[in-house]
Amino acid sequence: MPFDEIFENGIIKLKNNEYIKIIKIEPINYSLKSNFEKEAILNSFKNFLRICQFDMQIIIKSKKEDLFQHINSIKKNQEKENIKINKIINDYIKNIEKLNSENKSDSKQFYIVIKQTVEKNTENIYIEQINDNINKIRDNLSKCGNKVTSINSKDEIEKILYNYLYLRNEK
Repeated sequence: MPFDEIFENGIIKLKNNEYIKIIKIEPINYSLKSNFEKEAILNSFKNFLRICQFDMQIIIKSKKEDLFQHINSIKKNQEKENIKINKIINDYIKNIEKLNSENKSDSKQFYIVIKQTVEKNTENIYIEQINDNINKIRDNLSKCGNKVTSINSKDEIEKILYNYLYLRNEK
């Protein structure tokens, strides 16, 4: 891995004297929003892009989900329901089976990587700058309805970096 150290606060020191921090973004279901809400979300996102004038990268990780277990679970519970509910459940199962067969059952994870280049004798300032940038992201994306989570676990950070750096090259 191209990093020297992962600190307790989740900041990663790279070999090239740069520091990065990974944050996780929990998305909203944009398609379920009203036109008014969609416009407000887009305006908030534009504002986010204007305000965040620092190095960052958005990573989207897609994973094909097999909904077979979910369908079986629903079918097990279906036996307990009345006829009207069973009709709704059958329609729901058909819809899920269709999504599954059309490979439209992806789950997505969103991350933002913030990068800070550290010059000589300024290492004590990088944490403050990265935290300021995280706060800007959190404040602006929360206006869009997203939840922003700081990733501090060394195991989770290594897993994300491995998936991003190595697995994407296998495709």
